[in-house]
Amino acid sequence: MKFQFAIDRGGTFTDIYARCPSGKVTVMKLLSVDSAYPDAPREGIRRIIQEETGTPIARNQLIDGSLIDWIRMGTTVATNALLERKGERMALLITKGFRDLLYIGNQARPKIFDLGITMPENLYEEVLEIDERVITDRADCEMESSKSWRKEVSSTNENLLVAVDIDLEKVREDLERIKAKGIKSLAIVLLHSYMFSRHEKQLGELALELGFSHVSLSSEVMPMIRAVPRGFTASADAYLTPLIKKYVEGFQAGFRDLPESSVLFMKSDGGLTPMEEFYGSRAILSGPAGGVVGYARTCFNDSKVPVIGFDMGGTSTDVSRFDGSFEHTYESTTAGVTIQAPQLDISTVAAGGGSQLFFRSGMFVVGPESAGASPGPVCYRKGGTIPAVTDANLCLGRLLPEFFPKIFGPEENAPLDKDATVQTFNKITERVNVFLTSQGSPAISTEEIAMGFIRVANEAMCRPIRAITQGKGYDTSSHILACFGGAGGQHACAVAKSLGIKTVVVPRYAGILSAFGLALADVIHEKQEPACKELNKDNIEYIDARIDSLVAQGRQHLLDQKFDTVETEIFLHLRYNGTDCALMCKPLPYEDGSTDKLSRHGDFIRNFIQRYQSEFGFTIPGRVIIVDDIRVRAIGKSGISEESLLTVSQSPPEPVMSSKIYFERLGWSDCPVYIFENLHATNVIKGPAIIMDKLSTILVEPDCVAEITQQGDIRITVGSSAKVNIGTALDTIQLSIFSHRFMSIAEQMGRILQRTAISTNIKERLDFSCAVFGPDGGLVSNAPHIPVHLGAMQEAVQFQIKSLQGEMFPGDVILSNHPCAGGSHLPDLTVITPVFRPGDSNPIFFVASRGHHADIGGITPGSMPPHSKALWEEGACFKSFKLVSNGQFKEKELKEELMKPGQYPGSSGTRNFEDNRSDLQAAVAANQKGINLILDLIEVYGLEVVQAYMNHIQTNAEIAVRQMLREFGQKLGKNTLFAADYMDDGTKIQLTVEIDTVLGNAVFDFSGTGYEVWGNCNAPRAITVSAIIYCLRCLVGQDIPLNQGCLTPIRTVIPEGSILSPSDDAAVVGGNVLTSQRVVDVILKAFEACAASQGCMNNLTFGDERMGYYETIAGGAGAGPGWNGRSGIHTHMTNTRITDPEILEIRYPVILNHFSLEHGTGGRGKYVGGDGVRRELTFRKNITVSVLTERRVFHPYGMHGGSPGSVGKNLLKRKLGNKLLNLGGKTTVNVKPEDMLCLLTPGGGGYGSI
Repeated sequence: MKFQFAIDRGGTFTDIYARCPSGKVTVMKLLSVDSAYPDAPREGIRRIIQEETGTPIARNQLIDGSLIDWIRMGTTVATNALLERKGERMALLITKGFRDLLYIGNQARPKIFDLGITMPENLYEEVLEIDERVITDRADCEMESSKSWRKEVSSTNENLLVAVDIDLEKVREDLERIKAKGIKSLAIVLLHSYMFSRHEKQLGELALELGFSHVSLSSEVMPMIRAVPRGFTASADAYLTPLIKKYVEGFQAGFRDLPESSVLFMKSDGGLTPMEEFYGSRAILSGPAGGVVGYARTCFNDSKVPVIGFDMGGTSTDVSRFDGSFEHTYESTTAGVTIQAPQLDISTVAAGGGSQLFFRSGMFVVGPESAGASPGPVCYRKGGTIPAVTDANLCLGRLLPEFFPKIFGPEENAPLDKDATVQTFNKITERVNVFLTSQGSPAISTEEIAMGFIRVANEAMCRPIRAITQGKGYDTSSHILACFGGAGGQHACAVAKSLGIKTVVVPRYAGILSAFGLALADVIHEKQEPACKELNKDNIEYIDARIDSLVAQGRQHLLDQKFDTVETEIFLHLRYNGTDCALMCKPLPYEDGSTDKLSRHGDFIRNFIQRYQSEFGFTIPGRVIIVDDIRVRAIGKSGISEESLLTVSQSPPEPVMSSKIYFERLGWSDCPVYIFENLHATNVIKGPAIIMDKLSTILVEPDCVAEITQQGDIRITVGSSAKVNIGTALDTIQLSIFSHRFMSIAEQMGRILQRTAISTNIKERLDFSCAVFGPDGGLVSNAPHIPVHLGAMQEAVQFQIKSLQGEMFPGDVILSNHPCAGGSHLPDLTVITPVFRPGDSNPIFFVASRGHHADIGGITPGSMPPHSKALWEEGACFKSFKLVSNGQFKEKELKEELMKPGQYPGSSGTRNFEDNRSDLQAAVAANQKGINLILDLIEVYGLEVVQAYMNHIQTNAEIAVRQMLREFGQKLGKNTLFAADYMDDGTKIQLTVEIDTVLGNAVFDFSGTGYEVWGNCNAPRAITVSAIIYCLRCLVGQDIPLNQGCLTPIRTVIPEGSILSPSDDAAVVGGNVLTSQRVVDVILKAFEACAASQGCMNNLTFGDERMGYYETIAGGAGAGPGWNGRSGIHTHMTNTRITDPEILEIRYPVILNHFSLEHGTGGRGKYVGGDGVRRELTFRKNITVSVLTERRVFHPYGMHGGSPGSVGKNLLKRKLGNKLLNLGGKTTVNVKPEDMLCLLTPGGGGYGSI
């Protein structure tokens, strides 16, 4: 036997698991970067071989590779390069008209309340637009010019049209220019290349001929539909692969006689691959993937109890789930880059040992800021002044400095500094107690405060665990919690208790589980190709043949690597026709007696239907199923044999010492400390106690019992602690925990709604919001979905309370959208469910979901008519409609109401009742999820306590807003603020703000605002409330609970009959999407917070009697003090995504010619406003088009000397007569084939004089 090494090279530490020729197992942990050696993995190998063989090996000496059987590595090299933007210099080649496609992305901003929008930089430094164009051939295309385009057949046997061929000589010149700048890596992304790769291959061959060292073709890196994520993936590959190759070559150069086949790397999907096939786009989760494989192979046993992986590190915590098969995701975002590739489904939360601790406005806050390795937590002696979770554990005695290596301080030779940590917490204690005294609450001790931060951190880590279990329909408590990572052992028991989990397993090599997982992993080779076929009898022969081909390729690839046995897994990427949510499905065995055996590989349809029902709560009988992709996973079994078993104990375990540890109920307690190496199988340790492993600290909490298994794992049975009686009086720690719980309820409601809805608007564009309300209808928590919904939903709930007093019963669900009932505009349907307890006659809470429906009738398809003058023209109206009564869904009555707009001349009822019904049923299901979670919370704490903390959380938001108002009044040096701006029709929006800097109150007075308009830009009162609450949250500038308390210090004056308080029958569809933005502009102008953003949502709809499409389009963000405005982004009151170009062209009769930034449209200034975008569409048939836009007349204002942003334009170029028409801001027009619509969206204002 030779040496076998499994190595996880992390960002801070490198973990090594080694099997020696003698059978001995050695583990080692090294700093990943150290001036004492060039490469940590190679240094670890050198040390272990030297120690085992007794032969000295100098650091600069080549290591004898003949002594090594294999080396397996996981590495964060790719992830760190992505995070730090330290990859290879590269350029992007993309279809002409789309140079900024990856910059714009899906146009959504990551943090909706950040006025200064920060997003990661692009990976490429040069863009070359390629004059080529391939489009899909459509039967309904009526363009005369398309008849001259060359026809091609795609790899999926689809008909394509080549509108423009590549001029390779012209490209040659451009590539020479790029190469002369020192760029040697390219990413090539052409539209529709996933099924027509010829143009990309031609470019790739030319680039290699010219001497480029690396070329990533999107059609090869990931041949899947959607140009944006495929482009991101190819860019990441071109950016990272050269770096990985350099690292691999450097690592290999430290050995002699090391066969290439003996070195394997872990991919993001949990499989190993030879180093020559290890690419950047597949390396993002290389490190964490090893940990998932490790716990899956060691903690999932014959009992088949599913396992949750809990990997708590220094800066974050990774959670995942395993139930016998690995859960993969095929699109995820890392460091702002969307990767479209198979990856293990790992959720990350910014709560780790290094997460910093803050006390803000009466709230305990953990992260997301991290202390990092330098300066690190206070106890690291490197100048850190803000305490971290590690400091809290040290303060409470949960970390023992005497067992830590002396590697801290500037000389890296000192122990952890507990004294400095305690002093820091003493200072925080003073601040906390000043606040508590001001609120009439008793003071608390330093230990209680440190313990409070631990509890809040634990709750933060519970949220993603609930998301991957409850959010997907699994019972969290029916899992095992597998704990690993350096910091997880101190928190596992407490996290398990919070989740109701009864068993925690700390694997034998928990401190280096990612490395151990590498030793257990298999070699994986994947093959995938697009299909784009209906799953039916006509196509199954083709699909089966392609499966056979991919299976043969995958098997042969691994057989060539000397594997004796190769297993294969087959998947079809399936979705219902007309939806965007595809599932990767294995075939199931056919049921006995089945006569409809479509594929000879098994029953794909049954698996798809079962998974769809499980994931989304419904199926769509009769709907065609589409095969997007065919995927084969070839598996070569190569893991190590089982570890040796521990000897069975003949005597009870002996502690090496006793140490004082602080616990919530017990206070300081003397606890035994055990060394794991001294323990034997069947040893039982009752908590409270500490078990010290070489690489981690495991805290066995009171009421928990740990047992050592023969495999060397620590299996902890989690007891149910005596119920802690929490009173209704304010406890600041419990306040923070309840804030997480309430927000988690709203988030999980949102996940259910997104999962179970059918429409693109809700499922893909994410145009929805979910919230929890108190018995008075006041907002308690609102997941940060769409800002324009924030305050409006509260008014909708409160209207129902007044309207249906005494008429709401258990089993009722109310549907509402009318502006006088708290509605925003009619397509936003709000589903409200009262929450009852058995025996109660009045609701104890309310839950509600609001989603945008693509069509609810009216005078135009899409229910967004640009010229509506009365409410009835905009679709169906609901004030207090009982959608569900006594548990019965009122489908017949619902359909009658949705068809009522058809009774008016020129108007229609809903054009898609089936989608309306399905989305409303999804909202009902989301609300039911919220009800169940609220009742669970009440079961634990009692109704009085839950409602008391609902009030405390609202008070906390009130305190934060009052503090902000005082600070702004003092900073601006005045108590009266004023601002005004105009709608494009000249209607004034005027605001005077009177701030009481003593009490922190304010009056928002909109007197002077223009009258209700003869048009649809009237905004119901609820929209102004939403704009105010959004702006207040932005101005506070930190995470606070978003609820009714934000408005408590605010008195709002809106003149009746104005555009902001119109009559009940006024048209309002533009008020929600346009006027709301102007109200925000005016508020932020009054507070001098930043320049105006584009001030519009740029609404575009088109359709005919058979189809309809709706989108909102990004523009420029306003600049502010210290930041430039972001270009091509959605701002303020919306954050919906835009349809990918390839999806748009396949589903609708249009060609997207251009989607890029319109440079120079942002206002100039010390800080520059963001640019708007150019979006050009050519129509392929007769269609009705509507635009509903603003900022086409009045410019987005600059601030403090900054220039205004450019106004937008809506242009139509007629094919007939070659006319170019300015459509104005709001119009409906019938277009003909080859007419071209060009939308130029507004830029953001500049800030500060140059």
